[in-house]
Amino acid sequence: MEYTYLGDTGLEVSRLCLGCMNFGSSAEWMMNDRQASLDLLDSALDAGINFLDTANAYSRGESEEIVGEAIAERDREKLAIATKVYFPMGDGPNKSGLSRKHIIDQAHASLDRLGTDYIDLYQIHRWDDGVPIEEALSALDHLVEEGLVRYVGASTMSSYQFTKALYTADVENLERFACMQPEYNAVDRHEEANLLPVCEGEGVGVVPWSPLAGGFLTGKYERDAEVPAGTRANSDEYTSNRFTDENWAVLDAIRAIADEKGATPAQVSLAWLLHKPVVDAPIIGPRRLDHLEENVGALDVALSDDDIERIEAPKTPRWPAPGKD
Repeated sequence: MEYTYLGDTGLEVSRLCLGCMNFGSSAEWMMNDRQASLDLLDSALDAGINFLDTANAYSRGESEEIVGEAIAERDREKLAIATKVYFPMGDGPNKSGLSRKHIIDQAHASLDRLGTDYIDLYQIHRWDDGVPIEEALSALDHLVEEGLVRYVGASTMSSYQFTKALYTADVENLERFACMQPEYNAVDRHEEANLLPVCEGEGVGVVPWSPLAGGFLTGKYERDAEVPAGTRANSDEYTSNRFTDENWAVLDAIRAIADEKGATPAQVSLAWLLHKPVVDAPIIGPRRLDHLEENVGALDVALSDDDIERIEAPKTPRWPAPGKD
């Protein structure tokens, strides 16, 4: 396993982050098997992955509980455990968002589910238009001051919002976001025209989610072919929305490069991200041990400048991305 520092911090994280959204039972494409989830987590930890990303909202806390069980007997100092706050954790007032109350209440709830004394990276899952960013940052700063959180981060917003948050933290002397989780992969490159320049300029770590575009970049789908039963593209639109001519052209290039290198399309797709200087650790989401092993193998795939150009040629990044306005 390879390791890097998260942004400009001194936190050492594995070059691959294990996404734990699949560990739970709130959707049919999830693992829905607690023991299989624990086995996969153990294999990831044994492979040297020390960076685990979950959220309070993933299966309403079930994912955090599974992660907590998996790390209970591990050396806590080696691990970088990340979770998030924003989405609803029940019905009624004060059950969602970025109010001081909800952030602090949910941090304590996440600590209980994870069975740990502190969270290495606590992230706001989305921007909250209803709450001043000063209030959210103040709550996060409080958690750091109390020793319950080590670093804070953010996910998925406009460059204006993120820049405003960084500027506010600097002016008010509050804890600054150390990393950003954007949607970023070889067919979803809109963040190159939005958040990534900010991250690069401000020394903010980048931890991309959906590095395989919901499975599209694994190469398991074919043009004009029936979508296989039991796949994510069969149960929601996230993956099937990637079935465009431009994206198929990107996948064609990835498949060709994979054949040339004796690799898989998933490995080449992850390697493309790992070759980006701004990227620290893509968030992988395997549901089987062989998928985990395949993902880890991406660390050994070397891409030339020509390979990268072939992958990128069919797309021109723009913000907002089509369909995300």
